[in-house]
Amino acid sequence: MANESLLDDLHRRWKKITLLESTAGLLGWDEQVCMPPAGQSWRSEQSALLAGLIHSELAKTGLGETLEKLEASPPADPFNRASVQEARRRQSRALKIPNQLVEELARVCSQAQPVWAHARAKSDFSQFLPFLEKIIHLKREEAAAVGWEGHPYNALLDEYEPGMDCAQLDALFDELQTPLTTLVAQSDDQKAIPTQPVGRFGIEAQKLLGEAAAKALGFRFDAGRLDTSTHPFCSGIAPGDCRITTRYQSEGFLESFFGVLHETGHGLYEQGLPEACRAEPWCQAASLGIHESQSRLWENMVGRTRSFWEYFLPIAKAMFGAELDDWSLERLTGCLHAPRRSFIRVEADETTYNLHIILRYRLEKSLLDGSLPAVELPQAWNHLFHELFGMKVPDDRHGCLQDIHWAGGGFGYFPTYTLGNLYAAQFMRAARKELGDLESDFRQGVFARLLSWLREKIHRVGRSKTAQDICHAATGSRLSSLPMLEHLRNLKA
Repeated sequence: MANESLLDDLHRRWKKITLLESTAGLLGWDEQVCMPPAGQSWRSEQSALLAGLIHSELAKTGLGETLEKLEASPPADPFNRASVQEARRRQSRALKIPNQLVEELARVCSQAQPVWAHARAKSDFSQFLPFLEKIIHLKREEAAAVGWEGHPYNALLDEYEPGMDCAQLDALFDELQTPLTTLVAQSDDQKAIPTQPVGRFGIEAQKLLGEAAAKALGFRFDAGRLDTSTHPFCSGIAPGDCRITTRYQSEGFLESFFGVLHETGHGLYEQGLPEACRAEPWCQAASLGIHESQSRLWENMVGRTRSFWEYFLPIAKAMFGAELDDWSLERLTGCLHAPRRSFIRVEADETTYNLHIILRYRLEKSLLDGSLPAVELPQAWNHLFHELFGMKVPDDRHGCLQDIHWAGGGFGYFPTYTLGNLYAAQFMRAARKELGDLESDFRQGVFARLLSWLREKIHRVGRSKTAQDICHAATGSRLSSLPMLEHLRNLKA
């Protein structure tokens, strides 16, 4: 009975934290999707206030006392034990970071994001530089407060990918770089293949196609919605309220379509977490790498297959009419799989994508430890991009200003994209082995068997296991680069 009372106290406290975080999430969604520009100043203050309130709740003595008692007599239920462990991890971090720093980071990042958007549109890094310098300074303060071994980046990475560190990432990325650059170098014979259908594709028709695909994969529109933003994202605001976005260009439909598939993967994970437990610490994504695995699995391992387009190409042709008359199934899938050097990460093919992440990881490590002054970022970006891709970056919009992450303070976030790709390939290989012929399902627009497998192996597990343990339980082995490299080589075969 004593433990039940303590667990009730933990869940009561955590529900308040969760409500505050979901409110902050709603304000963040609104800021990116529909807030008028003149509201930015007040929104930055709102964001700072909520960040401070969340931090204060995490740091409360009462929460620590409850956790101490639960740790002295651990709950028998594994999910409750995981809740205690996760709550302790969050509180330990919160106690190390001053509330003033938390509020200032939230305020500056809220102010920085519209400046970044304007600088990106104008391709003018100098506009964003003062805010980037402020954010780097604050993130260094955060890393120092948390404490670190080996590299300050580890203190920030742990927030997104618990248990991962620079030593593991460096080894992993060094292992990946040579095979990836070799595959890219072998892609020159595919330059003649068009990157996508080009023509006049109505935005409303693109939206309808995206909604149809998201619904087919299993996204619940009674518990979610699709909107437009400068940078596509997914926000799991609350149980029954998951919001995804994409962006559109009228001359082509594939960017918006794959943006929807990607964010739908995130959304399916959010909608797959047990709603009745959402206010409990364990009931969240295991890590951002696992979260990203779900988006990349649906976007690439499913959405770029021939069988998927056997079902969706006729639907797209019905929506876009003559613009797709000359596009056969073979021609479309050929363009989807062709490796190409490109400047923009979110438009990158599967083979080159991880080189984009390796570039960002190396640069943000250098920005954080001071070996790269922020003012030199464009030159450093352009130099490393040329080294990895053999291309000269034309301007900042196609270079260091293309991502919103640093404006949002997301140092440590980028590596989770490549981790997600590795997890996705490994999960998909295991699912195909266990479920058998998924291609016949996809040809009929049926994705329920795969989604059910992901629900059981990943979504409903939440954070009751570590990312690596989830991977091992689902696939029978620890995370490896081999399934992804095998997948990429098969695309070229």
